[in-house]
Amino acid sequence: MSEGEYTCRAASSVGALPADQWDALTAGNPFLSHAFLSALEESGSVGPGTGWHPAPLVLERADGTLAGALPAYLKDHSQGEYVFDHAWADAWHRAGGNYYPKLQIAAPFTPATGPRILAASPDLARPLLRAAEAVCQQNDLSSAHATFIVPEQLPLFEAAGWLLRSDIQFHWENRGYASFDDFLGALSSRKRKDIRKERAAAQDGVEIRHLTGSDLTEEHWDAFWVFYQHTGARKWGRPYLTRAAFSLIGQWMADRVLLVMAYLGDRPIAGALNFIGPDALYGRYWGAVVDKPFLHFELCYYQAIDAAIARGLARVEAGAQGGHKLARGYEPVQTWSAHYIAHPGFRSAVADFLERERAGIAQDQLYLGERTPFRKG
Repeated sequence: MSEGEYTCRAASSVGALPADQWDALTAGNPFLSHAFLSALEESGSVGPGTGWHPAPLVLERADGTLAGALPAYLKDHSQGEYVFDHAWADAWHRAGGNYYPKLQIAAPFTPATGPRILAASPDLARPLLRAAEAVCQQNDLSSAHATFIVPEQLPLFEAAGWLLRSDIQFHWENRGYASFDDFLGALSSRKRKDIRKERAAAQDGVEIRHLTGSDLTEEHWDAFWVFYQHTGARKWGRPYLTRAAFSLIGQWMADRVLLVMAYLGDRPIAGALNFIGPDALYGRYWGAVVDKPFLHFELCYYQAIDAAIARGLARVEAGAQGGHKLARGYEPVQTWSAHYIAHPGFRSAVADFLERERAGIAQDQLYLGERTPFRKG
């Protein structure tokens, strides 16, 4: 790579960049697609008033085509990230610094693993990360953070001197199962019985429909919007996506969406929104307006397993947190983030914290791994 061969700049939005060139860098990840990120921008889910300001860093060839990018945002807070740095922000503020704004390299509101360095060649990782560091230095930003990184990209961040952080999610792994019953056969007898009882109770009197592609209509999104709002209200939070975001997602990437809906007669009572990747099904949002036992587990976990098996997908990523997933065949998996801290003293303090935290996370994963519902031996 010669000097002058590439130019790096911060773009105003993903939507302003060529869709075909951007998508060629994303390895098919639905949450990094031009359609998904542009839907967030056009719907007002990110942008003015949200604390998420699009600032994708792009590496362009001499002819102006994209060779690499970082899906980056200037953040005024730490909401919607699922890798919690509030304690870091508090410590830096108490030390007299300004933690915000910071640079976030992520798919907004999406705790799903994916590439964060989007590049035609791994050799372009270092200039892209240097560009992120330069944005921090030139604009007096405290830090840059890349969250939910695919493991194969960790060495690229580590080689650049970024600090690595780990956490745990629960993913379901498809070990070549031909059916849900085939999967149940790998579990202990007691767990098989428990899950069958849960499914029978959840499905009693309910019709469950899988909707994707041209099956999706604005009527479905209207119903799901009610579910989404209901979940946000129960969790004492503000839903991040606007109603318009769901319509745009339905228009621009319907074939990559699986909406699982539950009906009592003709009335929709619950739904779970999934995204279909090249090798994984990603569960994202769920909600219900009727309190029916085990319906959450049925729509979010068991129906997702059914769909992944039917599509030959390697795994289901069911989102952040949720130890209750363990008993339902979802296993503990480490997730990773990388962090650039501009101030040397602050960086040293964060590095010490992360060393201790990683040891605890590793112990937790071992503990949880011994308590999966699968037959021992």
